[in-house]
Amino acid sequence: MKDACTKAKGNQEIRVSLKYYRYKQQTREKLRSEEGYALSVRRMIEPESVFGQMKNNRNFRRFLLRGLPKVSLEVGWLSLAHNLLKWAAMNQKGRVREQV
Repeated sequence: MKDACTKAKGNQEIRVSLKYYRYKQQTREKLRSEEGYALSVRRMIEPESVFGQMKNNRNFRRFLLRGLPKVSLEVGWLSLAHNLLKWAAMNQKGRVREQV
């Protein structure tokens, strides 16, 4: 019957991992709960906008280094630069109060 249903040649098989399917179901249930929805909304507001600003305003499109430790360091420097630029803009507009 396979020849009548598909154009594929050979005996290629498609397997579905039940473990992956269970994880997917659990994640879907968590996201549909009230707590999961609140977390996803919070994530949209907090860090995602910063990465969008880095990509759009600072033209940061790709990491120069490879490997998680190096990329983490690079993200740290980018975050520091972003926060300093943000602080400088606020300071220029007179919105920064000196702390005593």
